[in-house]
Amino acid sequence: MKKLPIHERFFTWQGEGIHLGRSAYFIRTYGCPVKCPWCDSAGTWHPEYTPNNIEKAEIEDLVASAIESKCDFVVLTGGEPTIHELSGLTTALHAEKIPVHVETCGAFPFRGDFDWVTLSPKWWKLPSEENLSKASEFKIIVEDEHSIGKWAKQIPLSEFDVPVWLHPEWSALNDKSNPERGKTVLQSISNWVKEHGTPFRAGYQMHKVYDVDRLDPNSRELVPLGGEPKNGY
Repeated sequence: MKKLPIHERFFTWQGEGIHLGRSAYFIRTYGCPVKCPWCDSAGTWHPEYTPNNIEKAEIEDLVASAIESKCDFVVLTGGEPTIHELSGLTTALHAEKIPVHVETCGAFPFRGDFDWVTLSPKWWKLPSEENLSKASEFKIIVEDEHSIGKWAKQIPLSEFDVPVWLHPEWSALNDKSNPERGKTVLQSISNWVKEHGTPFRAGYQMHKVYDVDRLDPNSRELVPLGGEPKNGY
C-alpha cells in the first residue's frame, strides 16, 4: 500500500471551529503548492524550513496511532492534504469507526471520504465550486480590515447554510512592531459579525493559547511566515 509523506502527527484537541475543544489526532501531510505568504506551517513546504526527516508513513501505522490515542476524530491537515490520495487512509479509519475531518483550501479534487470539511479559501489558489458545496464550515483568514469584504464578494458565503468563521491571521494579531494592526483586524471581525450576524462567527486559534499541541512530543515547532519565528508567530 502506498505510503504518505507526513510532516507530523500528534494527539491534541481541535482548537478551531464547531469542534473546538474535542480530542483529535492530527495528521499533517507534507507538501503544499499554494504557499501562503503568512503560512503558520511553512515547514510543510518552504525550502528554508523543510525538515531533514520527512516521514513516509504506512496507512496501517497511521491508523494504529489514531486508535491508540482514543481520539474523538482524526484531522487531516497540511500543508494541503488533498494533493494526496487519501482514500486508503479514510477507508481504513472508517473501518475502525473513527470519523475523519479534513482542513483544506478547497482548490484540489477530494480523494477520500470525509465526515467534516473545514474549507479555508486562499487567494493564491481559489476553491472549486464543487468543493465549496462540500464545506461543513468555512474558515476565512482575516489579514486586514478589507479581508472579509473581499471574500464576501468572491464567494457567496451566506448561501451555503454553514458557519463562516472569521479568524485573525496570527502574525497580524501578534505583530509587535505594529500593535494597531492586530487591533484593526479584531475590530473588523467584531464589526462584521455584529452587522451581518449568521452565518458569520468570530473565530480564534485556541490551541495556540493553550499551547496544547506541544504537549505531544511528536508535534513539530510551528514555522510561521509573515511574523517573527523567534517570537512565536
